[in-house]
Amino acid sequence: MRLIATDLDGTLLDSSSHVSPRTRAALDAARERGIHVVPVTARQPIGLRAIAADAAFDGWALCSNGAYAVHLTDERMLFAEELPADTIRTLAEALRASIPGLLFASVRDAGETFVAQEGYAAIADLTDHKRAPETMGGVAFDDVVSAPSVKFVIRHPELAPAALFDTLRSLGLPGFEATLSGAPFVEVMAEGVTKATGLARLCAHLGIDRADVVAFGDALNDVEMLRWAGHGVAMAGAEAVVQDAADESTASNDDDGVAQVIERMLGISA
Repeated sequence: MRLIATDLDGTLLDSSSHVSPRTRAALDAARERGIHVVPVTARQPIGLRAIAADAAFDGWALCSNGAYAVHLTDERMLFAEELPADTIRTLAEALRASIPGLLFASVRDAGETFVAQEGYAAIADLTDHKRAPETMGGVAFDDVVSAPSVKFVIRHPELAPAALFDTLRSLGLPGFEATLSGAPFVEVMAEGVTKATGLARLCAHLGIDRADVVAFGDALNDVEMLRWAGHGVAMAGAEAVVQDAADESTASNDDDGVAQVIERMLGISA
């Protein structure tokens, strides 16, 4: 094991969005042995900063489901894949024709800029994007879809994300990658972008073979990463498609499932 790639929400973090002392100790033990610990998340840097001290994240991170890699200490960007504006407009307009009442948001500028459609903030919560809704503002639909995005967000005041996701897939439109992370919206990235593609690019940069990667996840957006890694670990309670993608399952995020696997692999006791 040379690199640990871990999802955050529902995986590394407990239900209160904290890193437990046991999990922190396991991560520290791995780092002491020269093992890279990389958060691979749907979050942006603003959401990583909120937990960076708890987890001691200070190196590379993969954000927006693998769309870009940023170094958390010096803010270097290794790569960034953006969804073109014309693709965003096409899919958004097609979806609006099928489902009235949709609201959209665009994540830009390596996650630092959040452009929300008017009305989006009213149905948002701090935990959704790790941004206070009152700071989101609100602009016209045309402004949301007018520029490239590292992640495009689709949500509805009443319909479940899974229903929106199924409708989007049924349209048969090309040019993008869509997924679900457990958050109350559909997440859309550039074509071909997944946590696996981002992780592969980072590992190539670090000179690490996929066989030496252990990955942890719990949601649909983790499936490709779990399949790609040398050893994929699904959290207890994850959907069947996530469990099937993994080599093993561990305890839940509230029962230090990530720490349990790391401890076993390092040969240390809890």
